[in-house]
Amino acid sequence: MTRVTLVTGNRASLREAAIAARLDPAHRTAIILEGLPEGNGVLHQTAEQAEPRIVRIAPGCMHCIGNLVLRITLNRLLRDRPDRLYIGAASDQHLDLLRQFLRSPPYDDLLTMDDDVVGNPASDER
Repeated sequence: MTRVTLVTGNRASLREAAIAARLDPAHRTAIILEGLPEGNGVLHQTAEQAEPRIVRIAPGCMHCIGNLVLRITLNRLLRDRPDRLYIGAASDQHLDLLRQFLRSPPYDDLLTMDDDVVGNPASDER
């Protein structure tokens, strides 16, 4: 099963730094990021070593847009059977609904949820 971590935070650079701090080159990792990057941050530098598959989707609540974009993106990424999946969401407003979606069929047989991570300045110091 693929372990999933939802990452939130008020800035893309902080969410990406929180993910970068957790990357392990020993695991096949996929990352779904909502929205545009804030420059060439730490995730891109770390990604060169860990080689995760990074996919960006248009900004907007992943739940409110009907999960279509997320469903297609997930299905494509899960074909490669990553060990780890990080989903960087710009808002935690509907995080419970997103978590519920990821725990529903067919994803309940493919994914296991880890604790959420909040990208904040304190997490950059880790």
